[in-house]
Amino acid sequence: MAAMGAGPDHLFNLRNQFYLGAYQTAINNSEIPHLSPEDAVERDCLVFRSYIALGSYQLVISEIDESAATPLQAVKLLAMYLSSPANKESTISSLREWLADSTIGNNATLRLVAGIVFMHEEDYSEALKHTHAGGTMDLHALNVQIFIKMHRSDYAEKQLGVMQQYDEDHTLTQLATAWFNLAVGGSKIQEAYLIFQDFCEKYPMTCLILNGKAVCCMQMGNFDEAESLLLEALNKDAKDPETLANLVVCSLQIGKSSSRYLSQLKLSHPEHVLVKRVSSAEDNFERAVQSVA
Repeated sequence: MAAMGAGPDHLFNLRNQFYLGAYQTAINNSEIPHLSPEDAVERDCLVFRSYIALGSYQLVISEIDESAATPLQAVKLLAMYLSSPANKESTISSLREWLADSTIGNNATLRLVAGIVFMHEEDYSEALKHTHAGGTMDLHALNVQIFIKMHRSDYAEKQLGVMQQYDEDHTLTQLATAWFNLAVGGSKIQEAYLIFQDFCEKYPMTCLILNGKAVCCMQMGNFDEAESLLLEALNKDAKDPETLANLVVCSLQIGKSSSRYLSQLKLSHPEHVLVKRVSSAEDNFERAVQSVA
């Protein structure tokens, strides 16, 4: 979580791999010599967040003990929150307790985790309470995401402006620009596509990059290209929720059956927003059938 304006960045490559979704690569390349204690904590946070992104919640929970630094404890809370719906209540109350503690409440990683958790809860005003002050690129990027979810592209644009002033070429600035362009739509979609295309040329392909490019294609009506990008992503990770969700949408658009992708999504990610929408539509349909039967 490099503070904005720091010196030489020993974690540049590791952070980049994490941001672009190359989680296993980040884990494999995390042995970096001569790190300061602070950088070592950040390195460990990136490694554990990569494990979380890969769904290895229990590993994170068991590896981080009570004596670990605050940022690592915060990452452990995130793993606990995501590991099972039964944990949510207790995890959120621990999170609130920590945020209220004057000695650690302002820790950037803790605020980031709070933002992620409350964004998952769709409590955007609570998320912003902890993230709006920014201070790190991760926090500003999360603010952009939160404002987009709130359909407030005007506020998202302001956050993006802060990121661009600090470092226009930063991977998170580029990603946030692409998200913003997708949210605004119209002629901006092409600009978002070019950002993902640029990532494709500079870095190894990841599900995150392929999905970003595919979503641009779908928005521009190029469903065949989108489908081939998504199938490539599926080859990399057969359980990636965004790939499966995008394949459901893409298949429907090109008149192919989407049931297999939807079944996979239901099995591996029952909490996914698309699964919830489909279930609620099915329930409504059942109720309508009952009422006329």
